[in-house]
Amino acid sequence: MGEVMALGNGLPCLHQLYSPISCVRGYQPFHHSLHLNSSLNFSKKCSSCEIYMVSMWVSKSKIPRTGFITGCIKVNNSFLAPNRVAAFESGFICEEEDSDELNSREKLGFEVGHKLPPWGRLGICEDSVSEPDGLNGPKAASEGKIMLNVNRVHFLEEADEETLSKRILELSRTNKIRSALELLRSMELSCLRPNLHACNSVLSCLLRNGLLDDGLRVFEFMKTKKMTTGHTYSLILKAVADARGCDAALQMFSEIERDCEVKNSFDTIVYNTMISVCARVNNWLETLRLWRSMKENHHTETRVTYCLLVSIFVRCNQNELALDAYCEMLRSKFEPGSDTMQAIIGACAKEGKWEFAMNVFQSMLKRNIKPNAIACNALINSLGKAGEVKLAFGVYDIMKSLGHLPDAYTWNALLSALYRANRHDDALQLFENIKQEKNSQLNSHLYDVALMSCSKLGLWERALQLLWQMETNGISVSTASYNLVISACETARKPDVAVQVYDHMVHQKCIPDTLTQLSIVRVCIWGSLWDEVEDILKQAAPDASLYNAAIQGMCLRGKINLAKKLYAKMRSCSLQPDGKTRNLMLQNLRKKSVKYKSRPPFHHRKRAKFSLMSL
Repeated sequence: MGEVMALGNGLPCLHQLYSPISCVRGYQPFHHSLHLNSSLNFSKKCSSCEIYMVSMWVSKSKIPRTGFITGCIKVNNSFLAPNRVAAFESGFICEEEDSDELNSREKLGFEVGHKLPPWGRLGICEDSVSEPDGLNGPKAASEGKIMLNVNRVHFLEEADEETLSKRILELSRTNKIRSALELLRSMELSCLRPNLHACNSVLSCLLRNGLLDDGLRVFEFMKTKKMTTGHTYSLILKAVADARGCDAALQMFSEIERDCEVKNSFDTIVYNTMISVCARVNNWLETLRLWRSMKENHHTETRVTYCLLVSIFVRCNQNELALDAYCEMLRSKFEPGSDTMQAIIGACAKEGKWEFAMNVFQSMLKRNIKPNAIACNALINSLGKAGEVKLAFGVYDIMKSLGHLPDAYTWNALLSALYRANRHDDALQLFENIKQEKNSQLNSHLYDVALMSCSKLGLWERALQLLWQMETNGISVSTASYNLVISACETARKPDVAVQVYDHMVHQKCIPDTLTQLSIVRVCIWGSLWDEVEDILKQAAPDASLYNAAIQGMCLRGKINLAKKLYAKMRSCSLQPDGKTRNLMLQNLRKKSVKYKSRPPFHHRKRAKFSLMSL
């Protein structure tokens, strides 16, 4: 015979339950008193009260004894009818008439009246009874609406907090999510306190399986119990950022940061987590604020901190901040990794600090770190802009020794270095060598650098050959490329060829720009092609620079009358002449007035005065 005592509102109720041996089948009953907290509402009349009981039937051979009970049932007075008994075996109900194995199993949740832990009533899962033996795969973090039904709790035989905490830890590690939450909730209702490691493990299990809402409730429970650590905050902030974005994580971090007591639980890892969250969206302003806040709260930066700072600052083109973080990293005796050093080389190249970049490059070689091709190209380009051609080709040799193949960026940096150093012949020679390479990646940029050298040297025939090669090889010829060819013809004083190139350009439906028209106007004036000048000015949109160039060229070539006509047309178009054009026109007007031997008529003098005023 089993005896169950229930205490409800201080009133004990004792029931004697008859348990026939045929129903127990090898299980031996023992007496157990069941004490429930005051939140359970029991009736004063025992006949109408609902008793919540758990199986106290202990198997001698089949069922091993565990530290907590996995089954719970809800028994009311209807189970006390004649010829019916309750066998508390994991929620099984058996009748006296049945002698076979029990066919029906029913698990009813433990319903609590009022006081619930923070994760109580989280939602209803359709299959709330079954225990997942291990999830098939973690759900996406964005599925924060999925929640578990944890309305079931267990009556615990084991009262040792450490033992139960270890069990929670094992359940969490094996993804027994529902069991872990039920056991955690049962400990709370039993006034038992799980340790910090167990709570963090449950939180981590929920978050890695995409159950963010459940994780947030466990997190609030831990905050209420003042059990949070830096690891706790790192877990929840990272999960919020994955599911709801960087802004949501930053807002949550700011709210937590305003709490002085909670703020003391922050550590360097929490700040590193938030910096990495900001790095996803390239939010360098918030990263800088976090870095300063980290210093103000006397948290020591780690190597990971500096690597994150350098990475995000370089990506956001905040090169000065990246260099500051890198220098501070070196002062803190941290050795930067290859990614950090390569990023710093790129930042130095953008800022023109080639000496700093060269020092970082040499440090990488001393530490047997192999710079990638991008870092080598950036350094070559930086050295070329600084006019350090010899060092640039030295880095190019090291690049080849490291096994990196030069690409179009490498050749462009070397050609540009030679061009800036006014070594135009060497640039053209290097261009020919590039063409002879098997896998040469010639593009319009490389051709343009060669055309620039031809323009400086006046090699108009070579420029025409390069232009023909570009069109033959299917390389897109831009307006800038045609401008360089016309400029080469201008330098060589070949106006007829320049006009032919201009006509070919228009025929290819390449729209000339102002530089094209200026160049062709100058070369036509030099060749006394006045009709062509007028045609170009008619076709072009009204532009003061074109009229100024044409008027000045005509005055210098002695075509004063043409210059005056063009000047009058310029003023009629409301275009303002520059200072040089005004001076030339004034000089020519004065020369004409000296030719008068006698005083001119009044109306002539008045007209001349008006012309001067109009200038």
